[in-house]
Amino acid sequence: MYTLKKSLGQHFLKDENISRRIVEELQKHPFKQLLEVGPGGGALTKYLIDLPGVDLQCVELDDEKVTWLKKTYPVLDGKIIHQSILDIDAPFEGPFTVVGNFPYNISSQILFKMLDWKDQLESMTGMFQKEVAQRVASKEGSKVYGVTSVLMQAFFSVEYLFEVSEEAFNPPPKVKSAVIRMVPLAEPVPMKSQKAFFALVKTAFQQRRKTLRNGVKSMFSAEVLQEDIFNKRAEQLSVQDFAALSFRMGS
Repeated sequence: MYTLKKSLGQHFLKDENISRRIVEELQKHPFKQLLEVGPGGGALTKYLIDLPGVDLQCVELDDEKVTWLKKTYPVLDGKIIHQSILDIDAPFEGPFTVVGNFPYNISSQILFKMLDWKDQLESMTGMFQKEVAQRVASKEGSKVYGVTSVLMQAFFSVEYLFEVSEEAFNPPPKVKSAVIRMVPLAEPVPMKSQKAFFALVKTAFQQRRKTLRNGVKSMFSAEVLQEDIFNKRAEQLSVQDFAALSFRMGS
């Protein structure tokens, strides 16, 4: 069999109902090219290899899992990218879809990788630690709304699909999990530039208890800073608010 590696954030899904449900949700947006991130013990893989007319690639860092997957599912021969998801280029030409029971220790970096791939990505359906999933999906005014919420929702519509109990895994993690789907927006939110928008959002949330005026004063003219919106705190601003403000930043 194989061993679990805590250093890689490995917890393997053992509940077949959850595996099937993820694959069902995945298929609600049609695709021909699919990347599975971190197939591990094959909980999703065994269903994905049976999807008709789909070109499947898997990305797996762990040597032992790669050997085990090739032996258990010979059909995967030549379809496993033996690297970290964070180090690879887009694995297909043209549009593709991503699915995964994502390693929790690199979940934020995986989300930003999706952002890098947004021009090719059709959808991403995946399991994250519940707190991360909530953060990605939350709207302004929520306690967990923050940088990740704003940056992801500027480019993707996010659906919080369902929660998964600790008992669905071996070994049970110390945290609850949740599955979300992200689909690129047909029209991204208009902004001055991705760079300006990112800088504004990150700066605003660095001091989230302060009013926006105090948090971002170096980025705007004294005149612009007089406006009412700057009396609010970062967590009260919508994605559209931040994007609109990006056009008014100083050079």
